[in-house]
Amino acid sequence: MTGIAGHRATHMAVGFVLMGVWAMWANRSHQMPAPLIAGVVQGTLTALITGLLKAIMDGLFDRTSGLAALILPPVAAAATSVTVLSVVHKIVGTPEVWLTLAVPSTVATIYGVIYTATRWNRRGRR
Repeated sequence: MTGIAGHRATHMAVGFVLMGVWAMWANRSHQMPAPLIAGVVQGTLTALITGLLKAIMDGLFDRTSGLAALILPPVAAAATSVTVLSVVHKIVGTPEVWLTLAVPSTVATIYGVIYTATRWNRRGRR
């Protein structure tokens, strides 16, 4: 991919904004600065965790075969996302932790499934 859409920084920035706004919305019924803190924390974690999830999935996929190569990477992505996000949000005092995590964790899991399935299909064609 070329242009601005092909840059990692673009993906990180878009993730920061989208998931940060989601976290602010999920915590909107609480007094400021709680929604703002949740948004900044979630946006930052989304930007940082994207590269980590890809590395974890690539490592697992490359070191496994059979159904394990199809199942383990997205499970690891989901588990990593939920664990990291829930721990950090609890530490910073996000009021609506589970609602805050609903969208980012779902997106990470779907990304993991699609990414792994794509690699799985390419592996099968070789």
